[in-house]
Amino acid sequence: MSHGSFILREPEYEALLSALRKLMVDASAKVVFLVDKDGTLLASAGDAAGFDTTSLASLAAGNIAATGGLANLIGEKEFSILFHEGERDNMHLSVVAERLILVVVFDRRSSVGLVRLRVRQATARFAAVMATALAASEEELEVVEELTEADIESLFK
Repeated sequence: MSHGSFILREPEYEALLSALRKLMVDASAKVVFLVDKDGTLLASAGDAAGFDTTSLASLAAGNIAATGGLANLIGEKEFSILFHEGERDNMHLSVVAERLILVVVFDRRSSVGLVRLRVRQATARFAAVMATALAASEEELEVVEELTEADIESLFK
């Protein structure tokens, strides 16, 4: 499931956080989470105090993985959007940039249609930030790969 590691630097983190905050306001959501597909919470916006964010992140990733298995059974790559309706709150999950899961929790003040529209609009911002983060990570990896065995030996002398 993992697509390899990437480094999320401060500028990219702040850009993701800004996009999350905007999405939360635009979609009239209670809270918004950004999770990687490995189940690690990357950022959140809104009142997350009442949530076990570690469990939420890992269960969201598991949910996407499980429905990915269902998608494969019918010939799809994955289901990129999931919606769960509760008595009080609803949850919209979507895959962003093939690496991230966007979780939007909302109540009756919003609607699934508004959330889907706002998520679609915000996805381009998240994808652009991820592209920047991935490019920076690849550049750093190339620098590390250029180290020779002699370079490493010289570090220990």
